Amino acid sequence: MQKKQFQAESKRLLELMINSIYTHKEIFLRELISNASDALDKMYYKALIDSSIKFNKDDYYIRISIDKDARTLTISDTGIGMTKEELESNLGTIAKSGSWDFKQSNEQKEDINIIGQFGVGFYSAFMVARHVQVISKAFGAEQAFVWESDGVEGYTIAPAQKDTAGTDIILTIKPSSDEENYDEFLEEYKIRSLVKKYSDFIRYPIKMLVTKSRQKEGTKDEYEDYKEDEILNSMVPIWRKNKSELKPEDYEKFYEEKHYGFSKPLSYIHLNLEGITSFRAILYIPENVPFDYYSKEYQKGLELYSNGVLVMSKCADLLPDYFAFVQGLVDSESLSLNISRELLQQDRQLKFIAQKIKEKIKSELLNMLEKERDKYLKFFKNFGKTLKYGVYANFGADKEDLQDLLVFYSSKEKKEVTLSEYVLRMPQDQKYIYYATGESIDRIAKLPQTEAVADKGYEILFFTDDIDEFAIKMMGKYKEKEFKSLSESGDLGLDNDQKDEKKDEKYKDLFQKAKEILKDKVKDVRASQKLKTHPVCISSEGALSLEMEKVLQGLPDNPGVKAEKILEINTSHDVFRALEKAYQDDEPKFELYINLLYDQALIIEGLAVADPMEFSNNICKLMV
Repeated sequence: MQKKQFQAESKRLLELMINSIYTHKEIFLRELISNASDALDKMYYKALIDSSIKFNKDDYYIRISIDKDARTLTISDTGIGMTKEELESNLGTIAKSGSWDFKQSNEQKEDINIIGQFGVGFYSAFMVARHVQVISKAFGAEQAFVWESDGVEGYTIAPAQKDTAGTDIILTIKPSSDEENYDEFLEEYKIRSLVKKYSDFIRYPIKMLVTKSRQKEGTKDEYEDYKEDEILNSMVPIWRKNKSELKPEDYEKFYEEKHYGFSKPLSYIHLNLEGITSFRAILYIPENVPFDYYSKEYQKGLELYSNGVLVMSKCADLLPDYFAFVQGLVDSESLSLNISRELLQQDRQLKFIAQKIKEKIKSELLNMLEKERDKYLKFFKNFGKTLKYGVYANFGADKEDLQDLLVFYSSKEKKEVTLSEYVLRMPQDQKYIYYATGESIDRIAKLPQTEAVADKGYEILFFTDDIDEFAIKMMGKYKEKEFKSLSESGDLGLDNDQKDEKKDEKYKDLFQKAKEILKDKVKDVRASQKLKTHPVCISSEGALSLEMEKVLQGLPDNPGVKAEKILEINTSHDVFRALEKAYQDDEPKFELYINLLYDQALIIEGLAVADPMEFSNNICKLMV
């Protein structure tokens, strides 16, 4: 029998396809099953337009068979089959797709849904097989034919025996080597897992004789193996069903089956969008934080399917970083895939899908915030930090999308509130949205800086996350109301501002002397407008706040940046009377007092005292 050469430019093209196009060798099974599904689709379509053909769905399936002794893996279908000419055309010419031709000739038919379009998926078989045999009989034909090839050396076509229409692809698996384990493709467990991973939602049953064990009749402890036909795939995916026929338990079961999490999802979204770019999606918001979520090892992304066939396990482009916690999948018939179906050829459709998914997730979270507050607070406790990072990232490009999803603890409500709720409650004379930062709610509540604002009856937001102030500074305003930190020096929008300016002038020499004693530790020493019952506090001036300094100094690559500190002193406190007397009568004591007040202010703010020994000695001096 004369061997024919592939009708392609050179052997190099086939070598490239076999060795370079596909990232993982296991993809071959997905490609061959997809081709078999296309053949069944063509038969189904033929039955639709030809009333003389009886289409019994039980007669149409894909079968996988393993013969370890012969080292063969066979993928069979009961589809439309191929003539000798089609074998020559479709398999003898690389990148010639019968599915593409079929789709083009029936492009006006909306229900044509063909997976294979590039004509190269079949050749992925040569990644794992040293010899490929294709036995096919076209529907209505009398003669079957066999196509055989060892790869780049060419192929042969000859008459063959086959009783029914369809195609059998028989792969003779390569021997294993030190570098590659080909034996695994002859194991039932591996084939089952690959079908489940890539082809679980092919619409036709994928059957395989699997080995099972049972107790021998008449014995107690003896077992025997037997073979039983098993359908490996689920066929009808949950996302293709109508929402009305699904219950919450169905979504929870699917969540568990896909191993998206170890507990029930907090919420789920079933999305079905028809249009120029059509897609379906099942999205889940987890109840608990994945163990590696806040680590470099965590990979965001949704499973991406094209016509029920998995093309990407983690498509990161479908989710913004601030919604990285979302699990689930997307299935679209509109995607433009590259030749290997492993990567996207262009991102226009993907960007459209990603935008719609982002909008839907935000809508679901807002709905949860409004109607299921306790559930939302549970979500925010786990993933709120991610949303705040989203506000801060990309120079605040996404702050408008995320600001209404943020909640913070309120000094007045004693619970978490939204920024919108805060602004709605603001008195008419209140100029700013006030906030204070610290390690805990209890610690912030005791800060001296909160006194004056609290006395005015104004609400204060408590920031306890490291990212909080970075995010808020990036926002700048909310509904035209500026944010104001109680640790900032200067105008707090209170009616005692002018009084403190007069005090600064009155005690100018005292404050100047104090500044000289503290040297470069502070930028200035001033009378405080914040303090009522406390003698002293530290505030900051400029873009970098005290809390930001603490966060940045805790980083591995500490940049050594420091906030511009202002020592604020309560001129109405008894301590100031003692300070004023020491300034007039006892310079060493005045210096001692200033150093102690500065260290005291640092401790209250949660900042480290530069010299603990000096602080201890100063206390001893005071006592003596």
